[in-house]
Amino acid sequence: QVQLMESGGGLVQPGGSLRLSCAASGRVFILAPMGWYRQAPGKQRELVARITSCGGTDYGDSVKGRFTISRDNGKNTVYLQMNSLKPEYTALYYCHLLLAAMNYWGPGTQVTVSS
Repeated sequence: QVQLMESGGGLVQPGGSLRLSCAASGRVFILAPMGWYRQAPGKQRELVARITSCGGTDYGDSVKGRFTISRDNGKNTVYLQMNSLKPEYTALYYCHLLLAAMNYWGPGTQVTVSS
């Protein structure tokens, strides 16, 4: 069984930065693609960023140039560095892992961008 746990969310002012972390436990991790998604109230869940086991990355259009995804396979952890945050980035951020055609999600961490 795979477990994911996000951390690092919080309240930040516009233009500020946050770093999210997602720790994976269970029988995984090294070969599994991972990513971050977000869901704002009344909206669908959308891709923020994803990273392959080899470090290849892909970003949602709205965060390109602002966010950076990375992973530490030795720590079973994926990170999301978020810079130049905007109020419209306020959402619940979820960690995602794909393994053997199964999707795994963390419980989410709230990011609120507000002055």
